[in-house]
Amino acid sequence: MRFVHTADWQLGMTRYFLNGEAQPRYSAARREAVVTLGGIAAEAGAEFVVVAGDVFEHNQLAPREVSLSLEAMRAAGVPIYLLPGNHDPLDASSVYRSALFTSECPANVTVLDRAGVYEVRPGLELVAAPWTSKHPTSDPVAGVLADLPADGTTRIVVGHGGVDIFVPDPERPSLIRLAALEDAVERGAVHYVALGDKHSRMQVGSTGRIWYSGSPEVTNYDDIETDPGHVLVVDVDEADPAHPVRVEARKVGRWRFVTLERAVDNSRDITDLDINLDQFPDKERTVVRLVLTGSLTVTDQAALDECVAKYDRRFAALRIDEKLSEIAVLPADGEFDDLGIGGFAAAAVDELVATARSDGEDADDARAALALLLRLADRGVA
Repeated sequence: MRFVHTADWQLGMTRYFLNGEAQPRYSAARREAVVTLGGIAAEAGAEFVVVAGDVFEHNQLAPREVSLSLEAMRAAGVPIYLLPGNHDPLDASSVYRSALFTSECPANVTVLDRAGVYEVRPGLELVAAPWTSKHPTSDPVAGVLADLPADGTTRIVVGHGGVDIFVPDPERPSLIRLAALEDAVERGAVHYVALGDKHSRMQVGSTGRIWYSGSPEVTNYDDIETDPGHVLVVDVDEADPAHPVRVEARKVGRWRFVTLERAVDNSRDITDLDINLDQFPDKERTVVRLVLTGSLTVTDQAALDECVAKYDRRFAALRIDEKLSEIAVLPADGEFDDLGIGGFAAAAVDELVATARSDGEDADDARAALALLLRLADRGVA
C-alpha cells in the first residue's frame, strides 16, 4: 500500500515582506504545489493523500482563496484527506463548516472532522486527531491511540502538533507525547504516524515510522526551516505481518527564503555581495534576508544602498535585517572635499560630517543626509 503524506499547506498564507505582485505569485505557488503532489501520487501509484493539519492559513480566508484552493485539490485528481490543525481548527468559525466550503468541496476530498477511525477500505484505516480549538487542553493524539487493537489492520495515524522531545515544556498541554506514539507502533496497532506542524521534513524517534513531512512550499528562512518543500511517499507492506515501512521524500517546492550573512567593510566587499546576488537563479521566486556587519564610509554605504535597491527590484524580496545587522557608517577623511561647493554649503557639510562622527542622537540622520548628498552629486545635482 502506498500513499502520500503532506502537511502545512497553509493555503492563503501572506508574507508581508514580499514585493508587490510577488505575493499573488507566492499564493499561487502554494496552490500549484497541491496539483503537483497529485501528479506525484499518480506517478507513484498512491491510493490517497493525507494532509496532517493546517490545510489553510486560518479560518477567515477570502472566498476566492477558498474556491481556488478547492479547485487545486480537485485538479490533484486523487483522494485527499484533510486534517484540521491549529491554524484552521474545527471551532465555531471553521472554514470546513462554511457554506462555501461544503458547497464547493470536490468529491475526492474528505475532511477528517472527528477524532477516531476512518475506514479507507477493508483492512486499511486512518486514525485522525483533528484540532477543535486553537488551545487544546490535552495531547490531541493520545486519546485516539488508547483502544486501538493490534489485529492486523493497517493503520495510519494523522496528527498535528509539536512532539514533546522537541518542545519539552510540561506547561504545554497540547504537546504530543512520543512515548504514546511509539507504544502504539511497537505493539502493532499503528504502522505509520503522519504528523504536521513542523515545516521541515523530519523523522521523529527511532522507529522510522513517525515523520513530519514539512510544508510543500517554503514558509520561512533557511536558518529556521532547514528542509522544507517536500512531500513523503510512504510504502507499507501489507503482505508482511510486520508491515515494514519505506519513506521517500519528493521535492515539490520551487521558492527559496535565504539568509545571507556577510561582512562588509569596503567597496570590494560590496562588489562581492553584488556578484553573489547576481548569480542567484530564479530571483522571482527567491527571498533574501541580508545580515550584514562591518564599518563603511558614507560613500560605501551609498554604494551598498544602491546594490540593495537594485536587487530588491529583481528578487521577490530582498532586505537588510536591521535587528541582526550592525554596520557602523563613519565619514572618511577628505570624503567630501571634491563636491565643488563652498561658502555656507561647505560649512553645512562640515557640520554634518562632525555630527555623523559623533555618538549623538542625530548621527544617523547626518549619515543619511551625507549619503543622499553623495548620490545627488554623482547624478550632477549638487
